[in-house]
Order: sequence, then structure tokens, then C-alpha cells
Amino acid sequence: MNFRPRRAESVDINLTPLIDVVFLLLIFFMVTTTFDRSSELKINLPQAAQAPEEQQVEKLELVIDASGNYFLNGNELVNTRPETVRAALEQESAGHRDIPVIIRADASTPHQAVVTAMDAAQKVGLTRMSIATTRGDSE
Repeated sequence: MNFRPRRAESVDINLTPLIDVVFLLLIFFMVTTTFDRSSELKINLPQAAQAPEEQQVEKLELVIDASGNYFLNGNELVNTRPETVRAALEQESAGHRDIPVIIRADASTPHQAVVTAMDAAQKVGLTRMSIATTRGDSE
């Protein structure tokens, strides 16, 4: 039997391989990184005597009051039938199908009047519709 006490061996962590790996990763990322090199051209643009004209953005504004009456671009329609709304939208759009239609309805307007307006615009081929709202102050 061996009764001699054992000596505890010290455990050392060798950091040299770890530093080598980190250094190699750093070099790899530095070499593979691309830098944006933008070149600028000096261009003398021609000058115009007039300022550019602002284009008038065409839009159709369909207002519906509380009783369900329609107003297209400020002009009241003769009645509230869907055929009348569709004919007025077709006449005002003059064949341009990309004109935006803004529907402004009173808060107490019957829901059917808004649906009728949207349906008439869709039948004419106007697909760019939006419903205008106002910001309510909540207290």
C-alpha cells in the first residue's frame, strides 16, 4: 500500500490557441469586408428661365351629406339613384380610370349611401378610392 499523499496538479488553461483563433477570425472579416467606394461625377446641369409648373392633381371628391344627397366636386347631383351617381362619375372622370375618388360622408350619413357611392365608382372602373375622415378629439 502506498500511503504517500498525492500532489494536486495545477490546471492551466492555455490561451494561446484561443488568441490565435480570434486573430484569424479578425483577419478573415477584415479581408472579406467590402467597402463602398462611390465616385462622384461633376455635372453642370442646364438652366431654365422658367420655374417648373406644378401639375394640378385631378381628383374626384364625392361628398355625401347627412340626408344622403350627393355632391360631386361641389355640384349637387339631381337625385340619389345609383345610376345618376355612376353617370356623374363617368362624366367627370372623362375616361381616366386612374383618378382618385375621395368620399367625404357626414358622420350621420346612412351607410347605404356610402356603399352606393363606392359601388358606382367601381362600376365606372375607378379603383383608387379613399374615405376622408376628420381627427376626433378624445377627452
